[in-house]
Amino acid sequence: MFNSQAKFGSTESANLSVTEKMIVCIAVVGHQNNPLYIQSFTEADDALKLHHIVHCSLDVVDERVNNPKKSGPMLNETFLGLLYPTENYKVYGYLTNTKVKFILVTTDLDVRDADVRNFFRRFHSAYLDAVSNPFHVPGKKITSKTFAERVSTIVKSFSFNTTG
Repeated sequence: MFNSQAKFGSTESANLSVTEKMIVCIAVVGHQNNPLYIQSFTEADDALKLHHIVHCSLDVVDERVNNPKKSGPMLNETFLGLLYPTENYKVYGYLTNTKVKFILVTTDLDVRDADVRNFFRRFHSAYLDAVSNPFHVPGKKITSKTFAERVSTIVKSFSFNTTG
């Protein structure tokens, strides 16, 4: 788990800037809306709420994919952009060519789309490496420890780049 106090000291202002701009959850959802990987980077109390947010975002993804004229992005676009904001979070989406969905939940209310696109590119690369493993069964949950470590590294680097 990501511990902001260990990395940034114990002052209130340092902790506030980190928690305002950090990824709290990342999910991979299969083409049949089955969860393949969900990782939350907060306390256990928030995990259920974050899973609910991810689940609710699937309706928005389906709406954007099925009604491209209303939603704005072109049909070829894999980055779905901001799916919806909540009071404390912003939810972003990404759709692969195989209809696998990546959902990102962040507490950063001022995150730039370019940063989120860069995150999804790096995450997609890690995902491709994980599912290209000959021991991975397509459509099943991703249990690779290497994938989990790469995701943690990507999340931490994204959180560090957006602080300040």
